Parts: sequence; C-alpha cells; structure tokens
Amino acid sequence: MRLIPLYTWNKGLHSMSLSGRSFMKQPWASGVTLLACVIVAMLLANLPSTAHYYHEILETSLSMSISNESFSISFPQDMTVEKFINDILMVVFFFTVGLEIKREVMCGELSSVKKALLPVIAAAGGMLAPALIYTLFNIGTSTAGGWGIPTATDIAFAVGIMSILGNRVPISLKIFLTALAIADDLGAILVVAFFYGGNIDVPLLLVALVILGGIYLMNKLGEKRMMYYLIPAIVVWFLFYYSGIHSTMSGVVMAFMIPMDARFNRSYLNRSNHKYLTRIARYDDDEFEKGIPFPNGPQRHCLRRMSYINNNSIGMSYRLEHALNPWVNFLIMPIFALANAGVVIPDVSFFNIFQSLPLENVGFVGMGIFFGLLIGKPIGIAIASFIAIKCKVGAMPEGASWKMLFAVSCLGGIGFTMAIFVDTLSFGELDPATTDMLRSSGKIAVLLGSLCAGILGSLLISLFAKMEASKVK
Repeated sequence: MRLIPLYTWNKGLHSMSLSGRSFMKQPWASGVTLLACVIVAMLLANLPSTAHYYHEILETSLSMSISNESFSISFPQDMTVEKFINDILMVVFFFTVGLEIKREVMCGELSSVKKALLPVIAAAGGMLAPALIYTLFNIGTSTAGGWGIPTATDIAFAVGIMSILGNRVPISLKIFLTALAIADDLGAILVVAFFYGGNIDVPLLLVALVILGGIYLMNKLGEKRMMYYLIPAIVVWFLFYYSGIHSTMSGVVMAFMIPMDARFNRSYLNRSNHKYLTRIARYDDDEFEKGIPFPNGPQRHCLRRMSYINNNSIGMSYRLEHALNPWVNFLIMPIFALANAGVVIPDVSFFNIFQSLPLENVGFVGMGIFFGLLIGKPIGIAIASFIAIKCKVGAMPEGASWKMLFAVSCLGGIGFTMAIFVDTLSFGELDPATTDMLRSSGKIAVLLGSLCAGILGSLLISLFAKMEASKVK
C-alpha cells in the first residue's frame, strides 16, 4: 500500500545517507519494517517453542462487558486479537489511505483529468489482468471468488525498492507508479466493499448513511472542529461492523468527510501572530523586574493561543494524515503483518504453489495469485498505459522509455498488504478447515509472487538503465 507523499520523490530519493534524517523518514523504511515483521511472523508461527503461544495470542478473546443483576451486555461480540487488528486497527490504516487519496484527488497527481487519466487507466489494467489470470486457474471451482487477491499494489515495498535503485528510475516514473498505486488503492477499496462483505443488514446501513449525510452537511456548513467528526466516526464504524459491509470501509468513507480547508485563513494567522508576539515582548519586563524566567504566565497564554491558531491554520485532513502516517507505517502495518503473515508450514512441499491443494472442487489458488502478481500486473499496467498514450488520453512520463515503463510496471506486482488483507476475507463461505488451508496457501503465493515481482522489476530497471547509459556515452 501507500502512505508516501508524492512530493517526496522530488527530494532526491536516490540518496541513501542517513545523515541528518531519521530511519523513519526514509522512503524505504516502511518496506524494510514490513519485511522484517513477515520474517518474524513466519518464525513465530513455525518454531515449536513459539507456535502455540503465537496462535493462542491471536485467538484470545477481547470484549467489554457492562452488567448488573438484571442485564449484561458484551461488546464487541466474538472479538479476538486477530479480529481487533483486522477490523479495528486496519480501519485507521484505511482512514489514512482515504485521506491520501482525497488529497491527491483534490490537489495532487490525480487532481486534473490530464494528470489522472494515465495512472487511473494503468491501475484499471493492472487490476483487470491479474483478476483474469486468477480466474483462468480457478474458473468453475469454489475458489473462483479469490480473484481480488492479486489485484492490489503495495506501495510501501515498491517505493522502498525504487528508492534503493536511486536515479536509475526517472522521477516521472516514480510519480507515475505512486499515483497508479493510489488509484489502485481506491479500486481495491471498492473491491473489498462490494465483493468481500457479508450479508447486508439494510436498516443498520440506512442508519449509517443518514449519519454520514449529517456529517457531510456539517462539513458543508463549515464545521472544522475534530470532536464533531470523531464521535460520529465511532458510531459509523459500529454500524458498518454489524451491517455486513466490512468495517474498514467506514475509515475510507469518514476520510472523505474530513474537511481539507483550514479553520483560520492566512490573514487571520498573520494578525494573530503579530498581536501575540507584541504581547510577549511587552511582558518581557517581568523577566527583569520580578525575576520570572521566560515564559511567564501571560507569555505562556500567548504561546498557547499562537500554537492553537497556527495548528488550525492547517486543514484537519492534512493534520490527521501527517499525524497518523508514522503510526500506520511503523505500528499498525507491522502489527498486521505479524498477525497475518504467520503461515504454518507443515513441510517444504507447502511452498509448491504450482499444484492444486488436496481438496474437492478447488482450483489452483497459488498459481492464480502468483502469476496474477508476477505476470498479470505488469502486462495489465503496460498494455493499459500503451493504449492510453497511443489514444492520446495520457502522456508518456517525461524522460521515460517503454522499456523502463514496463520495468517499473513489474514493481506493481508487489501486492503484500492489501493482497493479504483480501486473502483474509476470501473463501469464507467454505468450511473453516478448508478456508484456513486456502488462505494460508494464498498468503504463501502473495509473498512469493511479490518477492519475484520485486526481483524482476529491480533487475529489469538496472539492466535498462545500463543500456540507456551506454547509448548516451
């Protein structure tokens, strides 16, 4: 997935020096952290000394109870640690994704038809081709519904690899792939919302829609205080959770309701800062006359007011995205990886994704996912981009060649976060034992497919960069 602002590409991602910058600010740091968590999860799930405790923790029940002599209420029902991660923590992840999508649609790389057409069309091709390849391997079987698994791109790993490759990748293609992944995220969100929810409870959904309508109206009327959005967001999550639409979708919907406009404009900001700076200077005399160090009481009041006004001169949407990004990239996504990448490997043959599982009426889940990511993604992105550029509805990224565009498209086959998330929602209509086996096989295929796509894309980018450099000489 995503969460790397597009403008960061223009700050020289090829520089790998850590001098003056922290690890968390590196564009590849999120991908490295996720990879480490995948390895740890696999070890925890398979080492004899830790496997039992690993699964026991994930299956631990969580609930809040209110009871007295006459009644008892538990909420939420059937909640485990694993469900808490996937249904509550991932809501924050999807909320942040929604904020980023909104920002890019309103004022970023998807803000105009000219900017958006090529990455949006490429993203559509990059989702359609993997879905078709998966379907070819599973058509007519009980596993045909897993077609959504190989359709998403994980921007954290893709960005990490491109930053390591440095200036071998043109800036325009880095922006192209990042914008594509944002459009891809929106497509994946729609896939989850429409195809991987449960049975819809219409009355609860209608109540949620009424509340969302009220929030939208409140936004349009100019309300910009956070508390008036936070409380309804919790109610909307509750209604989505029990209505049959996956609860993470509440995060996306609420993200689009958050106002982008600041509470205070530039003129008010300038006047206020001048007023309070003047007061602070006036109270400096107390430091000399009364021996009170800076800041004294009145000065602290002025500084608090300045802090409040300066903070609210930035839109709530921007503030939330900036505040949540580190928590999502370095806490929520790693926890998700730890909880969902821990696939039990009974023997080495389990890695053989090129064979059908010993189950009735199932197709080749592993092959469909693996080839969907490794072959479907780059071919879909490249063909869709070719059609868009030749039909003049999109323009070739500046300084890019067709070979390099295809090489970068290979990195689009890195699925991971969203692919594993969709995998955890798939095959739920089958019996539990079959579902667990299919989901485990799917996760292995996602990891192997993403790994191979990353290696293939890196090799092709390095090769084509050398070829283009030799031509210049």
